[in-house]
Amino acid sequence: MIHCQREQAPSVDEVAEVFRASGIRRPVDNLERISMMIANANLIVTARNHIGKLVGIARALTDFSYCCYLSDLAVDKDYQRKGIGQQLINQVQKEIGEQSMLLLLAAPEAAEYYPHIGFEKSENAWIIKRVK
Repeated sequence: MIHCQREQAPSVDEVAEVFRASGIRRPVDNLERISMMIANANLIVTARNHIGKLVGIARALTDFSYCCYLSDLAVDKDYQRKGIGQQLINQVQKEIGEQSMLLLLAAPEAAEYYPHIGFEKSENAWIIKRVK
């Protein structure tokens, strides 16, 4: 059984581990940066298994009234294809309410996943990529 809920600050080590186990490209060997990513997100939803192990995470920045940027959606590969990503997104949507849109940037290898869970492709997004 998987339990999804809003969580203030999962540990840096468990977030780095779920990122590593999911295959998402994040700076998993830079725990200081992962710590800052956790500390500065204002919405984190976690998925934990029956013994409390972190198996999934959704990390977002939102104003809870107009928009929400889903910065990370990661599920441990051993738990993928079981609806956990959808559960995380559903909980994020519950937390942000019906007035907020939910947007994200998909990694190329994940781009086919998002239409299956209700996202629409947007052609009007722009980005200035990070230097580091």
